[in-house]
Amino acid sequence: MRVYSIPMRTRFRGITRRDGVLIHGPEGWGEFSPFPDCGPHECARWLAAAREAAYEGWPEPLRDRVPVNVTVPAVGVEQAHEMTRRSGCRTAKVKVAERGQTDADDIARVEAVRDAIGPGGRIRIDVNGGWNVDHAARMIRTLDRFELEFVEQPCRSIEELADVRRRVDVPVAADESIRHAEDPLTVRARGAADLVVLKAQPLGGVRTALRIAAECGLPAVVSSAVETSVGLAAGLALAAALPELPYACGLGTLSLLEGDVAMDPLVPVDGEIPVRRPDIDERALGRYEVDGAEWRHRVAQAQALLDAQPVIRVLR
Repeated sequence: MRVYSIPMRTRFRGITRRDGVLIHGPEGWGEFSPFPDCGPHECARWLAAAREAAYEGWPEPLRDRVPVNVTVPAVGVEQAHEMTRRSGCRTAKVKVAERGQTDADDIARVEAVRDAIGPGGRIRIDVNGGWNVDHAARMIRTLDRFELEFVEQPCRSIEELADVRRRVDVPVAADESIRHAEDPLTVRARGAADLVVLKAQPLGGVRTALRIAAECGLPAVVSSAVETSVGLAAGLALAAALPELPYACGLGTLSLLEGDVAMDPLVPVDGEIPVRRPDIDERALGRYEVDGAEWRHRVAQAQALLDAQPVIRVLR
């Protein structure tokens, strides 16, 4: 196990550094990097994904390249415009509902991204559950003048998502309602989403995510958990193995970090990332490696849960 800590270029989800553990096995490297607010059972799923990558490998890909979006954090309009323009991507995911910011900030940011990406580009917004139903309905209608592709997790609960979906014409995507749910299939059963967001680590690995996608029966978009190239490779493997891939994926997030641990980092070229598994750069890893006693404890705790009970349920 190798513990890393990499500074972030912009504050994201309340953090300024991305920390985690890289685990090496016969199939290569896996990544375990749950966010600070993840509880023990959530961490067990993240560890299951890392162990799958290191010890089992992934299903055979159905495609050799994956289209990706640029992720625009809750930054000012000039930076949002520049990030979008510089990315080369034809789809942008814009973070909104940042604590301490206003609706006017969100509107200005989305407008700047539309200007940068042009009339032919696609824009989606990610709310991370930050709005109530009335606020969500009002803001989605306002922001749809910039032609939204979909809105991701506008509210926290499945019931709220279903209510918003009935009120607006923009498709609703479920993210946290999938990866935090005891039963991800509830999202479809209650009519709460038009599509689902799949993340390999939080869902317990590529194979588990593929099962969830098949059982949900909704279109899927794959996103990262802001990982190094090691974790992004699992997301690429998931996107490459889906029977259909109707949306650009949120895997172009390495630009949010100030560095990486791979020899050939997984960054988009002309809006796509080739499906591959990069090798570790020992010098780069050494630059960001830390002692990480706390992380070793989190791994041990998650492993004990995996040994004690089947936290990664096979959906029926």
